[in-house]
Amino acid sequence: MIVTIDGPAGAGKSSIARQLAQRLDFNFLDTGAMYRAITLGAIRKQIDFADQATLITYAQTITIEWQENRIMLDGTDVSEEIRSPIVTDSIKYVAGINEIREVLSSQQRQIAENQNIVTEGRDQGTDVFPHATCKIFLTASPAERAKRRHKQLADIGRPIPIEQILETQNRRDAEDRERRHGALRPADDAVNINSDGLTLEEVVQIMLTTVQERIAQLQIHSTG
Repeated sequence: MIVTIDGPAGAGKSSIARQLAQRLDFNFLDTGAMYRAITLGAIRKQIDFADQATLITYAQTITIEWQENRIMLDGTDVSEEIRSPIVTDSIKYVAGINEIREVLSSQQRQIAENQNIVTEGRDQGTDVFPHATCKIFLTASPAERAKRRHKQLADIGRPIPIEQILETQNRRDAEDRERRHGALRPADDAVNINSDGLTLEEVVQIMLTTVQERIAQLQIHSTG
């Protein structure tokens, strides 16, 4: 069974998807981390982001693996480095290239094959797993997402003015929605959840109920 969770940056998808996977005893796939790993690798290799041909070749030759929720790039743990500001600012140059999306989408399908998995990203329910059993689109207001990001950065000693966070976030939202490939949008059959005013645990519980209801529906159809 595949459960997809899509939504904009700052909606809390990774933390919530990870906890939902634990509650369901499913595996968890953070697809955004895969794009971040390629971006980090390109930065390390000093590949010009304007050189799409070289970026595509690089993406086709590297190895990305998951080991107990740690992401490995060519055998090296990059779980922390991929969260750096420079990677966040540069990921758009990688995520917008269709050939790279095809490479990673294929890898994501291989990872999910014959598994119970919760996967999160921008296009999981629309492009990568259009036949997923349960699709969720998680969002929150721009102000709420900026506030959460502001607190997250402050907690790790990297305070940034909330106005700057909101500006960056709005720009990224627009870029994600306007991509030619893998654009941010809810699937037609997705359940939309707005997390404004809700705790992480409350959102996880809503999702858990949503998945359980979907499983019950499938069981009724299979026995009907």
